Amino acid sequence: MSAKILQKLTPHLQDLGGFTARRLLPHGDLAMVGPFIFFDHLGPATFPPGKGVDVRPHPHINLATVTYLFEGALLHRDSLGSVQEIHPGAVNWMTAGRGIVHSERSSAADRETTSTLHAIQTWVALPEEHEETKPTFHHHPADSLPQWQDNGVTLTLIAGSADGHTSPVKTFSPILYLDLSLPVGSSVSLPVEYSERAVYSVTSGLQLDSLTLEPHCLAVLASGESISLSAATDVRCVVIGGEPVGQRHKWWNFVSSRLERIEQAKEDWQAGRFAKVPDETEFIPLPDA
Repeated sequence: MSAKILQKLTPHLQDLGGFTARRLLPHGDLAMVGPFIFFDHLGPATFPPGKGVDVRPHPHINLATVTYLFEGALLHRDSLGSVQEIHPGAVNWMTAGRGIVHSERSSAADRETTSTLHAIQTWVALPEEHEETKPTFHHHPADSLPQWQDNGVTLTLIAGSADGHTSPVKTFSPILYLDLSLPVGSSVSLPVEYSERAVYSVTSGLQLDSLTLEPHCLAVLASGESISLSAATDVRCVVIGGEPVGQRHKWWNFVSSRLERIEQAKEDWQAGRFAKVPDETEFIPLPDA
């Protein structure tokens, strides 16, 4: 292990009903990287005709969900009345704030043929002063995100700021979220201005300085250390980070700085006090534990 790498995390596999998620955050004693409190790598999963993703309506509080696709499509619906299909390279940013309910499903058109889903799903904890903000949903098409070349590497800025570029995605605290495509033999240095950073290897062939990072691993980097990413093969990876927002509690789909707020959200969901997703009748019951 390099002195520049604090931890190297391997995923916990989570069955989401018909496909697998590789869950990297939270992980053991590491709850967050910057404001990122949840990180799932979904798929790639292939669905035969008639099948697809069906994440039933479920609630969130005090966080933002961020959906980013490499392949496939997902249809988002929420209790604000938003209906938005997302495709590769675009961003769905949903600010839960004081409370929101949403579902994510394969569209009817995708179910007519064989379809594939490959995506990253993250949650971002909101600063305490914004935890109870008004819930909102924003979709950002792929061509609205900053994209540039550096030494042959293609960088797409999903959220935050890097290398003089700023994403149009509205955030509530300093954040770094990058998608990088590295052709074989290429290399690039990561921004160092954020206190916390981590690199996730979507594919094999990624090297951090002289260390090879196996596919589907999250390398948590030391603060302020310059580090170079290089490619032994064609590589895809993502970088997350930013400034910490303080301790957070997580239970099921609820995140908050206050345990009593999570207890209130549990009671509200059981009692049906959350707003409903229009035209959706299914829901995910509150877990027993």
